[in-house]
Amino acid sequence: MTSTLRALAAAAASVALVFTLAACAGGAPEPAPTETPAGETSVSITTQTACDGDEGVTLVVDATALEGGEPQERCLITEEAVTAGDALTLAGVETEGTEEYGDQVVCRVDGLPAEDEALTAEDGSDYFETCQAMPAAFAYWSLWARPAGGEWAYAQEGLPTLQLEPGDAVGLLFTLHGQPAAPTS
Repeated sequence: MTSTLRALAAAAASVALVFTLAACAGGAPEPAPTETPAGETSVSITTQTACDGDEGVTLVVDATALEGGEPQERCLITEEAVTAGDALTLAGVETEGTEEYGDQVVCRVDGLPAEDEALTAEDGSDYFETCQAMPAAFAYWSLWARPAGGEWAYAQEGLPTLQLEPGDAVGLLFTLHGQPAAPTS
C-alpha cells in the first residue's frame, strides 16, 4: 500500500511538471503517461473530460451554485483502485475539512466557498463558512459516488476511505438551498 501511495505521489508530481511545461509553452496540456518502477501504478490525468469506460476514475467538481463556480470533470487514468482523497489530490483538486471532523467532512473545494463569501441563509441573513464544525444544512459540499455503469448516490464514506475502481466516478457537489440536488454528469 505504501509503495502504491508513493507511486501515486510521484505520478502527481510528474503530471504537474508536464502541465507546467505545457502552460509555459502556451499549448493545452496533453495527458502524459508516467513512468514508474515495475510493479507500481502508472497514473496520468486528462483535464476537462470524463474517463471513457474503465480507463480510470472520473472526478466531478460542481460549484455552479456559488458565484463564479464552474463545473469541472477530470479523468484520473489508473488501472488500480484509489481512494477518493488520493484521486482528488492527484488531479490537483484541493479540499479542506473541518476542525471538528477533519477530512471526513468537506468544507471547501479549491477555496470555495471563500471564508469571506457571504451566503444568504434561509432567514435572509449572511452566513460565512468558518470550517469549524459541520457546514450549514443549506450550504454544503456533498460527496457522491457512482460505480461503473451505475447511478450517482451519496457516498457512505469520507474522502480518505472511499475506494474507487477504474470505471467509477466521484463527485463533489456544492448545494445551496437544495440546488443542485444531485450530480448531472
